[in-house]
Amino acid sequence: MLRTPLLAAARSTACRTLVERAPVTRGLVSRFVAGSTLEQALPTIEELTRTRLVTLDHLGEDVTDAVQAEAAVTAYTRLLKELGRAGLADRTEVSVKLSALGRLLPADGDKIALDHALRICEAAAAVGTTVTLDMEDHTTTDSTLSILRELRVDFPWVGAVLQAYLRRTEADCRDLQYEGSRVRLCKGAYDEPASVAYRNKAEVDRAYVRCMRILMAGSGYPMIASHDPRMVAIAGRLAEENRRPVESYEYQMLYGIRDGEQVRIAEQGDRMRVYVPYGDEWYGYFMRRLAERPANIAFFVRSLAGRR
Repeated sequence: MLRTPLLAAARSTACRTLVERAPVTRGLVSRFVAGSTLEQALPTIEELTRTRLVTLDHLGEDVTDAVQAEAAVTAYTRLLKELGRAGLADRTEVSVKLSALGRLLPADGDKIALDHALRICEAAAAVGTTVTLDMEDHTTTDSTLSILRELRVDFPWVGAVLQAYLRRTEADCRDLQYEGSRVRLCKGAYDEPASVAYRNKAEVDRAYVRCMRILMAGSGYPMIASHDPRMVAIAGRLAEENRRPVESYEYQMLYGIRDGEQVRIAEQGDRMRVYVPYGDEWYGYFMRRLAERPANIAFFVRSLAGRR
């Protein structure tokens, strides 16, 4: 019941101001965000890479200012250079939202985002790692996949995210199951209309399994992004059925959620990657995490009650 209003609040300037000014907020955000700066995030990254793989997201989205878009590119190129310098590039990659790179700019937004993404891919290639394009709401799916195709001409390892709750995603999975393709499959975190997305949890779960079956039977590299124990178990069975070696797929979970399970999966010999966000633009990300799981909302409410 709270999911829709929380996702609406994620785009509300007034709600953002209220949440950001709440004294308790920073402590709560630190559960899900590794720091406001790269310097703050690096110790967390180094610690995580001792046992798990990592994908890094420099937080930012819905940029409508060319200077901000350029700043996002600078932040990513600096991040990648630092990962190379610290010897972490072989266990880390980066995740990028195209709306942070200028896709929403009024003139030539897609071209600007593509050019910026190319620069980030060049920086990633220079240190020996990869880039995954995060998916946003359904109105951007075609644009994201078009830019993905352009990037893969020179950087065939660029990954894509597909959201299982969209009705179109099974077809997209079939299109992207070829050798060399990297696909992160998640359930979806935006408030989409029933005309384009499944809204019932059971329907979303069934769609997620159907998409997993397609990707696991294909020739690409599936990245199973789920905290649901049932989905994780089904993914393991599908990998066995398709005789996939452990290096041909991976599990992914968010920083701050089910840490013990992340360690368990890694210790049993599977590839486990943690999605680690950092940066000042944490508000939209934080609100979507609250909307995704009732446990996150309960955690938030308990923390508020305990700090009054």
